[in-house]
Amino acid sequence: MDYNKYFSADVPSFLRSPVREIFRKVDLSAICSFAGGYPAACTFPLADIPGLTERVLEKYGTKALQYGATQGVPELRELIASRYGVPVSQVQITTSSQQGIDVCARVFLDPGDVVLASNPIYLGALQSFRAYRAQVLPIDSEGVPASAGIAPKIKFIYVIPDFNNPTGKTLTLAEREELVTLARELDCLIVEDSPYRELRYSGEAVPTIRELAPERTLQLGSFSKIFAPGFRLGWMIGPEPLLEQIYVCKQCLDLCPPVLDQYLAAEFLASGLLDTNLQKTIAEYRRRRDRMVSLLEKYMPSGVSWTYPEGGLFLWLTLPSAVDTVALYDQALAAGVAYVAGSFFYTDGSHRNTMRLNFSFVDESKMEPGIKLLAELVRQAV
Repeated sequence: MDYNKYFSADVPSFLRSPVREIFRKVDLSAICSFAGGYPAACTFPLADIPGLTERVLEKYGTKALQYGATQGVPELRELIASRYGVPVSQVQITTSSQQGIDVCARVFLDPGDVVLASNPIYLGALQSFRAYRAQVLPIDSEGVPASAGIAPKIKFIYVIPDFNNPTGKTLTLAEREELVTLARELDCLIVEDSPYRELRYSGEAVPTIRELAPERTLQLGSFSKIFAPGFRLGWMIGPEPLLEQIYVCKQCLDLCPPVLDQYLAAEFLASGLLDTNLQKTIAEYRRRRDRMVSLLEKYMPSGVSWTYPEGGLFLWLTLPSAVDTVALYDQALAAGVAYVAGSFFYTDGSHRNTMRLNFSFVDESKMEPGIKLLAELVRQAV
């Protein structure tokens, strides 16, 4: 039976995630994986969960197990509003920050519309934008190509300004101001994806883009990196007219975010446990980042460079031009080490001599042998 005739016109635009394909085919415990963006399990507040659950059920009873408001439970929205200094009416809870990206694509993009983005771009965002048949163009591209003699419409700029995924880089204040100026000149929105902002290990915090241009910025946040990803909770902060349409869109997606999870997150935040746990997480990740950098310095051959992120979960490696990290991947995986080829994050598939390494998830006993093995593979490929 030919099932292809049943698929929508959008299906050919769907991109497979190479990271998810790795997890689908490989037992992560059997290899040294620098591929995913998983947080370290030791940062999850496992010991606090039973007490949090008991308090939530005592306080809210069956309400915590019932359907909730599409915008999110008021208690969590109020806490987020207070934490980030905005009115409650400007807070929308999402079922993961990835849903926030996808909802922005669904609400704002028509086929052929343009999203301007940093290049390389977060793969999950690229998947969402292309699924809705939008064009994704680099922010630094020279002009916008015409389509049938008509310039395509630029709907928004997408950016991860703090500890970018995949590069780990952070935009300076001047660079953020330039983006705001560009958005105002183009009269487009800005989607500021900020899942890592709370994970700063060094350097000074830079004002958010939302703070610079609140009238045209939708800021996405996530509990996945500061609580636990299994709860699948995120949030959006933005102008009320934009959130109103996102609210209507979410009604048909999931009716409401997970209610029990929201109350657990609210209790975790209100009790001060989030900030206490965050301090431990930052110390742990700072140590892991520095450990990986020291191992790269020790083992990588000359001609290899990498970023030194002030936070987040990733390092970005640039290798000699002779090294094709896509071609090298199967050999590396067979040897027992995984990474993500950098070209997957580029809108045109270029920069095949780059790779993304995650330092938060890998078992520490495997980090040194993994880097050593990867360095040897690179040395052989040069």
